[in-house]
Amino acid sequence: TEMKLSGQEEFEVSRACENVPTGELDNDSGSGPRPDDPLDAASGKLGDPKDLLLFIQLNELLGWPQALEWRETGRWVLFEEKFEVGAGRWSAPHVPAVALSSLQKLRSLLAKGLVLLDCPAQSLLELVEQVTRVESLSPELRGQLKALLLQRPQHPIQTTGTSPCRGSAQPREASRDEEAPLKEQRQNPLRQKLPPGTEAGAVLAGELGFLAHPLGVFVRLRDPVVLGPLTEVPLPSRFFCLLVGPPTLGRSYHEMGRAVAVLLSDPQFQGSARRASNLQDLLAALDAFLEEVTVLPPGRWDPTVRIPPPKCLPSQHKRLPAQLQEATRPSARRRAPAEDPHGCGPHAPGPELRRTGRLFGGLVQDVRRKASWYPSDFSDALHPQCLSAVLYIYLATVTNAITGGLLGEATDGAQGVLESFLGTAVAGAAFCLMAGQPLTILSSTGPVLVFERLLFSFSRDHGLDYLPFRLWVGLWVATFCLVLVATEASVLVRYFTRFTEEGFCALISLIFIYDAVGKMLTLTQAYPIQRPGSLAYGCLCQYPEPGGNESQWTSTKPKVEDDILSLVRKMLGDFSSVLAILLGCGLDAFLDLATPKLLVPREFKPTLPGRGWLVSPFGANPWWLSVAAALPALLLSILIFMDQQITGVILNRAEYRLRKGAGFHLDLFCVAALMLLTSALGLPWYVSATVISLAHMDSLQRESRAGVPGEPPSFLGIREQRLTGLVVFILTGLSIFLAPVLKFIPMPVLYGIFLSMGVAAISSIQFTKRVQLLLMPAKHQPDLLLLRHVPLSRVHLFTAIQLACLGLLWIIKSTPAAIIFPLMLLGLVGVRKALEWVFSPQELLWLDEPMPEKERSIPETGLEPEYSFNRSDSEDSELRYQPKAPEINISVN
Repeated sequence: TEMKLSGQEEFEVSRACENVPTGELDNDSGSGPRPDDPLDAASGKLGDPKDLLLFIQLNELLGWPQALEWRETGRWVLFEEKFEVGAGRWSAPHVPAVALSSLQKLRSLLAKGLVLLDCPAQSLLELVEQVTRVESLSPELRGQLKALLLQRPQHPIQTTGTSPCRGSAQPREASRDEEAPLKEQRQNPLRQKLPPGTEAGAVLAGELGFLAHPLGVFVRLRDPVVLGPLTEVPLPSRFFCLLVGPPTLGRSYHEMGRAVAVLLSDPQFQGSARRASNLQDLLAALDAFLEEVTVLPPGRWDPTVRIPPPKCLPSQHKRLPAQLQEATRPSARRRAPAEDPHGCGPHAPGPELRRTGRLFGGLVQDVRRKASWYPSDFSDALHPQCLSAVLYIYLATVTNAITGGLLGEATDGAQGVLESFLGTAVAGAAFCLMAGQPLTILSSTGPVLVFERLLFSFSRDHGLDYLPFRLWVGLWVATFCLVLVATEASVLVRYFTRFTEEGFCALISLIFIYDAVGKMLTLTQAYPIQRPGSLAYGCLCQYPEPGGNESQWTSTKPKVEDDILSLVRKMLGDFSSVLAILLGCGLDAFLDLATPKLLVPREFKPTLPGRGWLVSPFGANPWWLSVAAALPALLLSILIFMDQQITGVILNRAEYRLRKGAGFHLDLFCVAALMLLTSALGLPWYVSATVISLAHMDSLQRESRAGVPGEPPSFLGIREQRLTGLVVFILTGLSIFLAPVLKFIPMPVLYGIFLSMGVAAISSIQFTKRVQLLLMPAKHQPDLLLLRHVPLSRVHLFTAIQLACLGLLWIIKSTPAAIIFPLMLLGLVGVRKALEWVFSPQELLWLDEPMPEKERSIPETGLEPEYSFNRSDSEDSELRYQPKAPEINISVN
């Protein structure tokens, strides 16, 4: 019977999903606070599990009865790695599985064997002297065993540019000089992957014909010490275990050695072993481990199958003592959400969303809060990753400015490409300098552009002067937004649940996809694709010489260190999007394709002839129009508020782990001030662009360095700073003077950026996954947590309602009724409120999120059974509350 060791998987999560060991973080001055983990085995107190990291090595005795030698056959850090002799390499890390009988035999052997706790040995020689003091051994056997233990083991160390190192197999006494680490040990690449403070545990197992009875020894050193060449990595050893005995059928000693290594790699057992004061404590820890293992039936599972490491699993709350479980259960978090660094939900009221009861009180708090971070907003940008983000977002912003300049066609030249470039540069740079969330990218979004077209059509149909009328609309919008800031209306974003966010994000993503595909299809008319037989293009294919094609692959040994290669790979990953764009430009130039190129204005003057940069307040319009402009301004204010704040809620979600906080009131105030400026200059109106802002944040994601074998990089947060956005908008303004360089960039490459952003955004939200369930048979559906708790028919009903709302928004946006589009966005909140009459609170917890007042009205007892941390519950119910990686993830790196 084999066992799947759930504890090993959970330790992976506590390290990869919550905490990051020292030395694995990328060089960043502000990684932010990390949540405490409930266990510190070294001290017996609560602390960080990085202290539990232990490198365990299994040395197996082989060659009986001819020539005995110790060979390293396995190693553990988080997961097991086996040395594959035939291939001459280490296997991929995998979740270890051991036979239940091996653990039972190990327990019996340790109960009868020698257990030394807090052994004072300071060298391998002293340790061997202690281990061989077993009463059952005669002096002759003790001498043979001592000589065997001092024999240098063989380590399959693959150093840079060398073959695997094989130690000497000659049994001899080892002096203190010979106990010094080998050169190959110090050059072992694995040493660089282990974080500082890592300790070692050595397990020696094998068959000895001169022993009449099995011998088991478990040693915990009082002070960790490097035991010479015993382990392949020269780390201070904390544990030593010896399991030898007479030959038996099968590989029982090998399996018992694996069992010891698996036990020591488990954080709970390791912590108990560090605190144990006698044999009974050690056996009690082994019994506690046996109570938590999962047994797999032998006839339903192939033991040769290696289980890959999980990407992310719950932390170890369920393995804690009962008192700690009570202290960390979700109900306690709900009662004190401010103490949870990540919040138990995205609508836990933070300091940004609490009413002060004073005029502009929220704005003042935002300014005070962000002022303390202002110097670091520039110093945190000193990282190569920011350069990649600047180049990528700059091209996306320039493309958006070019396409936004198409507004000139709809306004008869009142607003052209130059106004779009100038407005993007001025408004964006000012926002990055003053905003509460400087990662936001301002742009002329689709809904706002639709409103501007409608406003121009109304002015033209009624004989009004467009720019003066637009000026008064902008002044009223700024006034209404200032009123919203003064009354702290931004706290209402707590009612923007995932239902509203996903509907808006899906709409904007579809606009990106629709526009990108539409523009590329229009290119087929001006630049048609040549069919076979066309003479427009020529292609000459030549067969090779009689020798034929020849492709030579040479195998070279690496000449650089692994850390340099890792740095190169990281740099290539950071600049992958930019490299793809440069590759597209290079192919276009190399093949000399007839594609439209990026064109920017060369002269700094308004597009409309005869007008200055300042817009006249009245022009030819009657005076009362300045008052009547308040009506369309009210609708636009609703649109600006919804567009800006929904984007702000998405960008400031708890799973992004932003440590500098949000600034909803300050952001809205900046947008209001920029409305005054852009209206007076006749520039387009700007608001937060959801998709580009998400792409900006994703290009600045910080991840841990996956150094430990089997450990995937864990999400650490976002590199929060102001410099990338500021440089992007400065470059956008300077693009007018970079026309000779930008003219080589093909427009299809830029349209591809828009298409990739839209596809990545819409494919990563939960709404898209639920839409896929509509077209997927039940037997092929993924094991989503919501499907465990909500009937499939209810999931389909919720998805159908979202689809209906999305379709209605798209239809209204595309028809003359688009004037009421802002009200329809606001209506999404009302629809979500009405869903409380259709779905139960439990269903909405899994499908969406509770609205603030409903969250308070749900009785604690109603949720307790489903989210309690009961050890008898076979399901990881805490997944609903665990901190997770960003739900909306734009894959640009």
